[in-house]
Amino acid sequence: MNGRRVLSPVLLLGAGIGEATCGILYLAGYLRRGGIEAFVRLYDGDQSEDEVARSLEALVARVRPRLVGISLKWFHHVHRALLLARTLREIDPSIRIVVGGNTASYWWRELHAFDCIDHIVLGDGERPLLALCEGDPSPPNCVTVGPNGNPRRLPLEYVQGATNSEDVYYSHFDDIFLSHQDRHAFSGWVAPGKGCGENCLYCGGARGNQKAAFGRAKPFLRSEESVRRDHQEIAQRAWQLRYDFSGSSAAFLQSTWAGVDLSRHSCMYFLWGVARMELIDALAQTFEHVHMVLDIGCFSEQQRHEQMRRGLLKPCASDQQLLEIIDGCRRHENLDVEVSGIAGLPFASAATLKEEVRLVERVIGLDCLVGYQRLEAQPGALATEHPARFDMVSEARTFTEFLEYFEQREPGDVSSVPMLRFRDAALERAVQRTSEHVDALAKKHEEKKQRISLNGGTRLKNTAPSTLRFELGDWLGAHRVPAKVAREQVTVVRSVNGTGLACAPSLSPRRFADPTLDQGEDGRILLATLAAFERPTTVSHAVTQLGTKVKLDPHSAREVIEHLVDGRFLQPA
Repeated sequence: MNGRRVLSPVLLLGAGIGEATCGILYLAGYLRRGGIEAFVRLYDGDQSEDEVARSLEALVARVRPRLVGISLKWFHHVHRALLLARTLREIDPSIRIVVGGNTASYWWRELHAFDCIDHIVLGDGERPLLALCEGDPSPPNCVTVGPNGNPRRLPLEYVQGATNSEDVYYSHFDDIFLSHQDRHAFSGWVAPGKGCGENCLYCGGARGNQKAAFGRAKPFLRSEESVRRDHQEIAQRAWQLRYDFSGSSAAFLQSTWAGVDLSRHSCMYFLWGVARMELIDALAQTFEHVHMVLDIGCFSEQQRHEQMRRGLLKPCASDQQLLEIIDGCRRHENLDVEVSGIAGLPFASAATLKEEVRLVERVIGLDCLVGYQRLEAQPGALATEHPARFDMVSEARTFTEFLEYFEQREPGDVSSVPMLRFRDAALERAVQRTSEHVDALAKKHEEKKQRISLNGGTRLKNTAPSTLRFELGDWLGAHRVPAKVAREQVTVVRSVNGTGLACAPSLSPRRFADPTLDQGEDGRILLATLAAFERPTTVSHAVTQLGTKVKLDPHSAREVIEHLVDGRFLQPA
């Protein structure tokens, strides 16, 4: 390629535990279409540094990447992104290491100081990453080194908008994953558009930071054709679709669904603002089940309106509008509603705390779930950068403070983040008490909705909609499985809400052990229990069957049945 050194294959990783952002999937497809052999690791369950090292060694041995891209979208992944980069550098110093994403773009000066990072991509990453892979000596949107040796940020040359994002769509899902397990971890995210037009005081991705980091002055919808390509690529490979965008209309989404049967899929839609009933109706009529999350900013109407009046919060529904939306949703039996808000926002008082509890109780009384969390510190957010304006203090503000906070977390802790708290100690205590009270109400209601009372006469049925079989080497990936057990059979079962079981009855843990597998006798018992309920069957009859078929005592049999009911593999007939 014009004498340039092409960097291929490429491996793309997320910087956090769990499912990575869907951005690496869009990037991998774009690179593949550009002639670069790209792979992703979508799901990362490693907790300790030793586990991270072992996984990366196996991945590097399998892919032999010339370039590894690390997606640093979320700020609470900064410590792990640096851990991945350092570990990769130790494994193979010749690998070019690139970081990108919202947080990488925001903290580019600080990240450039680490010698385990070769390039930082700013803003939209498709063309810059392809240029790096093609050996372009001046790739766009990348941090460069100035004449004095210091990093410098040149004006962004590549900014995606409504008219130049046609190359952004899902493709090559049969090529980019290194295992079926990893592909099955994909939760179905589709990005109908990009950017945000609001400046919420608590958000690091608000309009001002979008413009500074991505050069994007306002949000945009992608073309219907490119979003339709997403649906065509993933509909047969995902059990649900997930959306998080305020600007897409019913007409827009219906056009992007054209020609794709989604009648057996679930949908999760995160929506803020005043939800339009035609969109809700279109979702309920298209999908088998819809979970609608309505974000109202906070549960105090007084507090919500004060923030909106000051231009510090996106448009949110009033209490009356919210209740009308919930009432409209109730006509769809296949749709459930969750209402989410943030606790501890500025302008809290004894009166607003009482309002929060009243609305939460009313929402729960309408059988809606409640999502509720305290205000967290986010780099670049107005409340984090200037907490004194709101008579608050932040547990972290600078890059160093955030990094040190996350370095001190226990391995596997993904929930602990720095918080914003009120300077007034009495108010802070009151906010925390209210938060704990609301959390308890929400948890009790969720448990009640999910609880199924079982007795010997309860009739259950195996409602798992998907059961597939794979060879172990294909399921976990050839880089994780010794050749001597690679041909062992694995039965993978998915419940109605996406919970998965991977059972390998013939595989003894003495020959090969993996925490994601139910092996040997455990796997055999789980599959036998599911088989016992292939047709509607009472619990007592199934207990008798399991005693005969797998020699399971009645107490153990009931425990297994309860476990499968909790996972929604078994449901009342």
